[in-house]
Amino acid sequence: IMAYSGKYRVKNISKYKGDVTNVIYRSLWEKSAFKWCDNNPKVKEWSSEENIIPYYYEYDKKYHRYFVDLRIKYTDGKTVLVEIKPNHQTTPPTGSRKTKKYIREALEYVKNMNKWEAADSYAKDRKWEFQIWTEHTLRKMGIIKKQIKPLKKL
Repeated sequence: IMAYSGKYRVKNISKYKGDVTNVIYRSLWEKSAFKWCDNNPKVKEWSSEENIIPYYYEYDKKYHRYFVDLRIKYTDGKTVLVEIKPNHQTTPPTGSRKTKKYIREALEYVKNMNKWEAADSYAKDRKWEFQIWTEHTLRKMGIIKKQIKPLKKL
C-alpha cells in the first residue's frame, strides 16, 4: 500500500533551505513536487512549510497560521510560493446549499481564499509570486504522469 503522507528524504541537501530532517509530504502530489524540486537543475533552493503566513479567517473572525506547501527559488532569481491542491478545492462548491457536504466545502473554500489572499500579498511584498498547482498544473509540468483511463469491459 502506497502511503499518501510521510517523510521525504532530500537528496540534494545543499538545495534545501530549512530542516532537512523534517520534510513532510501530505499527498503523493506533494511528494512528486518535492522530488521535482530536488532533482531540477533550474531550482536553486526550495523548502516546504518553512514560510508561515498569518491570515484572517472570515468565518471564525480570527487570525491563523498558514504553512505554505513550497517556496522555490529558481536559478534565474525568481521565487515562488506554491500551494498544491486538488482542482475541485480551488472553485466554489456546487450542489444543494442545504447539505452538510456543501456547507463543509463552502467553509473550506472561504478558508482557502483567505489563505491564498494572504499568501499572494506576502509574496508580492517580497517581489515573489504565489501560485496554486493543481493536478492539471502538475501534469502540464510533467511532475505527475497523465492518468491512464481504465479499459472498457468487452
